[in-house]
Amino acid sequence: MITFSNVSKAYDKNLPALDNVDLFIKDGEFVSLVGKSGAGKSTLIKLLIGEEKPTKGKIVLGNIDIGKLKPKELPEYRRQIGIVFQDFKLLPRKNVYENVAFALEVKGRPQEEIQELVPQVLDLVGLREKQARFPGELSGGEKQRVGIARAIIHHPQVLIADEPTGNLDEENTEEIISLLSKINELGTTVILATHNRSVVNLLRKRVITVSAGKIIRDEENSKYSLSNNK
Repeated sequence: MITFSNVSKAYDKNLPALDNVDLFIKDGEFVSLVGKSGAGKSTLIKLLIGEEKPTKGKIVLGNIDIGKLKPKELPEYRRQIGIVFQDFKLLPRKNVYENVAFALEVKGRPQEEIQELVPQVLDLVGLREKQARFPGELSGGEKQRVGIARAIIHHPQVLIADEPTGNLDEENTEEIISLLSKINELGTTVILATHNRSVVNLLRKRVITVSAGKIIRDEENSKYSLSNNK
């Protein structure tokens, strides 16, 4: 599904953000991506979504060589990827339904399709009864569930959750992780970038640890660790 082959990214040639990374993520996997700030996690994600191009190496999603995509081809490619942000990025003047529907409207999808898909996704994230509420009327956990609904409305192959629980308390964190696990069980590949040790340890999924631009640890059914000691 996702392959990084000898990938390097240098903003400063004396200090690469990623250094000769080889990585393979299978279709349908749930991967936790961990590492200290500045380790290279954000760069890896930016390369995967086509926001940056590798200095060296090749990145492939399915049969698409991401580094060779032209700017005009990126919007179509990015429909295959859903992204969930730490700070939600909701539109404050639109209600829950409208925030999710907007992701389809900007793509020119017909209203009949929007009216069918949005309620389905809101049911999945448990917000059907709150579809008329505005972001200011929601809890942090509810806002993040709206963000997840918006991210999966296109039925993406891959869902990237970048610190999705960073602004949430323990109870809401557990709800969001449970929802991400449910989405993964439905067939979507999930990449969770997080600093939350308890979340990673609870999941016991594959854990990839990044340090100084290199993958120093990659283990199945693992726990949070920032060292390469097993």
